[in-house]
Amino acid sequence: MVFLTLYSRVLGLLAAEKRLAWLLALANIGLAGIGFIEPMLFGRIVDLLAGSAGRPVDDVWADTLKLLGLWSLAGGIGIVAGILVALHADRLAHRRRLAAMALYFEHVLSLPAAFHGATHSGRLLKIMLAGADNLFGLWLSFFREHLSTLVAVLTLLPLALWLNWRLGLLLILLIVVFGLLSAIVVHKTEQAQAAVEGYHSELAARAGDALGNVTLVQSFVRLALEARELGTVMQKLLAAQFPVLNLWALMTVLSRMASTITVLALFLLGSWLHLRGEASVGEIVTFMGFATMLIGRLEHAMGFVSRLFFQMHSLLEFFDVLDTKSGVADKPGAVALGDVKGAVRFEAVSLSYDGGRPAVSELDFDVPPGASVALVGATGSGKSTTMALLSRLWDPQSGRITIDGIDIRDVTLESLRAKIGVVFQDSAVFHRSIADNIRVGRADASLDEVREAARLAEAEDFIQRQPQGFDTIVGERGVNLSGGERQRLAIARALLKNPPILILDEATSALDAATEARIQAALDQLMRGRTTFIIAHRLSTIRKADTILVLDRGRIVERGSFDALVARPGGVFAALAKTQFQGLAP
Repeated sequence: MVFLTLYSRVLGLLAAEKRLAWLLALANIGLAGIGFIEPMLFGRIVDLLAGSAGRPVDDVWADTLKLLGLWSLAGGIGIVAGILVALHADRLAHRRRLAAMALYFEHVLSLPAAFHGATHSGRLLKIMLAGADNLFGLWLSFFREHLSTLVAVLTLLPLALWLNWRLGLLLILLIVVFGLLSAIVVHKTEQAQAAVEGYHSELAARAGDALGNVTLVQSFVRLALEARELGTVMQKLLAAQFPVLNLWALMTVLSRMASTITVLALFLLGSWLHLRGEASVGEIVTFMGFATMLIGRLEHAMGFVSRLFFQMHSLLEFFDVLDTKSGVADKPGAVALGDVKGAVRFEAVSLSYDGGRPAVSELDFDVPPGASVALVGATGSGKSTTMALLSRLWDPQSGRITIDGIDIRDVTLESLRAKIGVVFQDSAVFHRSIADNIRVGRADASLDEVREAARLAEAEDFIQRQPQGFDTIVGERGVNLSGGERQRLAIARALLKNPPILILDEATSALDAATEARIQAALDQLMRGRTTFIIAHRLSTIRKADTILVLDRGRIVERGSFDALVARPGGVFAALAKTQFQGLAP
């Protein structure tokens, strides 16, 4: 059953603190046991007093004090167990909630670009927060209610049958009615609740989309339209949610009716049995206590089933994300990549994203240490995919890539990517200080090192003009910076990382001509002695490249120096150069 499988997995996340979890579980079992003892002792006292006629008062009083002493002892044990649960259950649930969020967060960050391209970040955030909150509630309820309810039901029914089988059967009837009602409601509403959770996720995605593109919304006067579309999703959510709520409300009423009828029937049957001499007054009192306790436990159980039902799809989404496997992972026995000279080789490398059309096919080239290689071609020709393979954002379906003769699949991802610096075409920045954004690749870098990297990237001037200089918060997605300023921060980030292998993905595309000329000099200095891959559409930026690879539909169709390729009659690169330089000689 999905419920039990899911619930066992929720409890499995407590394994990191299993000793404390077991201690709290034992405390709950103690609390449940005390719940049985109290009505039994109360019934014994009632029978003792009812049958005291003709017995010496001192004997009756002594026996009563013994029972009261046992009752007090049980109550004291219950208080200690209750204090233990109250002190530690909340703390345990809070710790494991944060641990679950950390586990989810680290796992999502490790997933490939294809996953993030297909899943909205707002939806992922909603799944993390809702899932962690629901886990917290279930853990807390387990230690406060669920376990003691389970123990009560499993222990109370055999005990009731042993004390008086006729009265015990009525209690079993209450359990059966409750179980049937719960099963019917769950069966009827399971799919509907899945649709409700889908609408919740759609709400999160739509809201995140609009908030992340406020400028676009305002510029194209979409405020009313975005609000209206969000309202439409809300109406669909309510339309799907109300039938579910109606059924659970009906179940609550029917369960209460069944409980009331059972209590009345217990009293009537107990009275009839007492008149026939088959049940004592104390037994009737004990069973009334049992029934009251059982009703309370079943109400807790109904609340638990209801909560778990409403939370089930949110939790399933949480675990579905955790179960998503990264397309790229460290192989068993992977070792750290040591010092790197920078010799890179692609050997018949092929990759297809969908198993059909190849993204790159039979890539074969050799780059000596310190050389610069430019990748040129139309959009979709495979330039970015080639560099993604070098960083192991993907693994090829055939062929292999080596650095200094070592297959990059044999080394850890962390050590591989530590040796590669990237300046992306779309410069991503965090909603943090300028200094922290430059330190992305070297968190331990000093402020002097950060300043030097910014100076080399021609970024120091605009940083000093910011309100708090290097401590200025750049805003979400770098909204407080221009495209060129973000690009210069990205270049400073790569300069500070100081890797042996560089990937420049349109590194100067967002800069004006004057700034580009200054930064190009800094990049030339950075590239000296390092293996550098340059992805470029503007051919003027790759004149000095040692080798140019021209890609078309994932294949290398031309290779050579800038001058040699321009001079090739009818060549692909020559045609591109002619278009960009308007026929001028190189």
